[in-house]
Amino acid sequence: MVASNFAELSLKPTINHYGILNSGSSRLHFSYLRRNHIGILGGVSSKCLKSFDSTSIGVHGSLNLRSGDSSVLRQASHAHFLKPCQVRGTGSEGTLNGETIIQREQGLKYDLQIAIEEEDYAKAAEIRDSLRLLQGDSKALVLATNTRFYNAFRNGDLAAMQTLWSKGDHVCIVHPGVSGICGYDLVMGSWEFVWAEYQFPLDIEIKDAQVHVKGDIAYVTCIEMVKTKGSSWGRQFATNVFERIEGKWFICVHHASYIDL
Repeated sequence: MVASNFAELSLKPTINHYGILNSGSSRLHFSYLRRNHIGILGGVSSKCLKSFDSTSIGVHGSLNLRSGDSSVLRQASHAHFLKPCQVRGTGSEGTLNGETIIQREQGLKYDLQIAIEEEDYAKAAEIRDSLRLLQGDSKALVLATNTRFYNAFRNGDLAAMQTLWSKGDHVCIVHPGVSGICGYDLVMGSWEFVWAEYQFPLDIEIKDAQVHVKGDIAYVTCIEMVKTKGSSWGRQFATNVFERIEGKWFICVHHASYIDL
């Protein structure tokens, strides 16, 4: 679905763990439920407000979506809490850990620099081979990019998030309970909107990460385990699609759907 015009978005009425989303022809109404202390719609940044003709925003907010606006919807359930994430992907290589891959790569680069400075070229060559082997492992690289994605998510780091996504109209994001948002600029705007008024770092745990690679396309499926206030847990099933451009992996689709416990 290409959503260059938010007035064309079709949202069916949705009832889930986090609240009720109703849609009309020209106005989207958001109801708020205090279940697990999670709000559907909160404040937005001044930059995002330029895209809206908002009559009220808050506990019972409503947004007018004007034709041609680059309006972005916020679903607070997706980003409420985030935890330093360990991404486990199982495949032909066995169990992989995204954070470990990143740390290993950084460690090898540091060791390589030290070996060069000490003019230990035999050791430098050995380290360089190990680094190339790690960087040539497509599944490891995809998992590392997936982990960087969740780290940017956890920290509300828009600059980091911008570097991780492909640039183009084909990229797409689906926040829980909301229709697809397509196009690089609108996707980035949606993150700014989702992160409005949150305190960082957030907290999330990633479970059951599976990575699959086919040529220059890859995807990771995982469960986003979101701990709400109290002892309750919420979770989303997420699919992250990546494409390889000039040897580097970029995310092009993120789709998260709520799972009833």
